[in-house]
Amino acid sequence: MEQNSTSKVGSTAHSASSSCTISFPAAKLSVQSISGYKIVKLAGGVHSVHSLAHRETFHPVIGPVAEAEALYVKQLHLPERMAAHSGEFVIWDVGLGAAANVLTVLRGTRAATCPLRIISFDHTLEPLEFALANAEALGYFTGYERVVENFLRDHPATFEDANRKITWELHLGDFPSLLRTPPPAVLAPHCILFDAFSPAKNPAMWTQPLFANLFRLLDPARPCALPTYSRSTMMRVSLLLAGFFVGAGHATGEKEETTIAANTLDLISEPLDHKWLQRARNSTSAEPMWEPSYRQAPLTGESWEKLQQHPQFKQQRQE
Repeated sequence: MEQNSTSKVGSTAHSASSSCTISFPAAKLSVQSISGYKIVKLAGGVHSVHSLAHRETFHPVIGPVAEAEALYVKQLHLPERMAAHSGEFVIWDVGLGAAANVLTVLRGTRAATCPLRIISFDHTLEPLEFALANAEALGYFTGYERVVENFLRDHPATFEDANRKITWELHLGDFPSLLRTPPPAVLAPHCILFDAFSPAKNPAMWTQPLFANLFRLLDPARPCALPTYSRSTMMRVSLLLAGFFVGAGHATGEKEETTIAANTLDLISEPLDHKWLQRARNSTSAEPMWEPSYRQAPLTGESWEKLQQHPQFKQQRQE
């Protein structure tokens, strides 16, 4: 999960998120660390990492692996996309956190043969260092312990995984600042794993300017999708006004619906429609955050006019 200057990239791990940062009352302490994290046991019996500073648990409902599989691996059809892909496939991992998303993607796409480049963003490596020290309890490190050790020491790390070459890079720092002045060498992604701490805890990672800056860095000729655990109207409006097409995402655990955004409508199976647009107009919490300060507000007249002119809704009217 990513945080701002407080933890992961801006604060990305919904602890996201990923889906990963709401507190989970049923969890109980297993191992505590002076670094500010502890291992908690979720209701389903699996373990996850809890941030003491943010008071949020990474992947708090169904656990790290089940959430990453549903939200990213299956929803993005990563095994199928990589199997059909020629050349290097690029994934942006926004909110590295304890690396559950990355390792689940690696394990779920091992049959692919195309080279894979993972570019992780976060403000700190502490959650990953803590998680690796508790790898046995967490379970999802199995087979990748040495890879993570090398990544922590040598990032970027390059290694062979089954029949493909993996390059795992790290950009350590404040993600919103990085987007404003991106390094020229950062490659445009084919997909983005967006897993920041919740807007209330990490508003800088959920502003409309952040999503607009992110959208500008995409390659229009390279289809790219961004799923996230949130389904809030405010966040969806922010993505739309940034230029993304936006749709309802797959359910994960108790979340009946998540969100998926993309730079092409072809990657979205259930686009938001005019019924949703009317609900957004009537919502008391739909106006994007334009500054990194959490608040809730209805749509302004200007935002409503821009939403109606979005190609996603104009195309639906024509159909």
